[in-house]
Amino acid sequence: SLTYIDQKRLELARCLASEPEILLLDEWLAGLNPTELTTGIELIKTLRSEGRTVILVEHVMDAIRSLCDNCVVMNTGQKIAQGSPAKVLSDPEVIRAYLGDDDA
Repeated sequence: SLTYIDQKRLELARCLASEPEILLLDEWLAGLNPTELTTGIELIKTLRSEGRTVILVEHVMDAIRSLCDNCVVMNTGQKIAQGSPAKVLSDPEVIRAYLGDDDA
């Protein structure tokens, strides 16, 4: 039986077999333990260094900080922020959407 990260690697290898120009990873890092997360982030960095375009749909903040050049944050179907990870992750509207509103 494969470990969870090895299952993820196999899933990714199947996708890469068709040599896509753009790779869309939807919550690909979800559910990984800290060691697996580090491995997953490094794997995505390797794909990017090979010149692949990677689009992430992700909620793991460490991954966003490590991997993204540009972020778009959506909330209830609307774009609420766009820019560098540092800019976007410090945006008050993004913080409200991600952590909730104390007044709600």
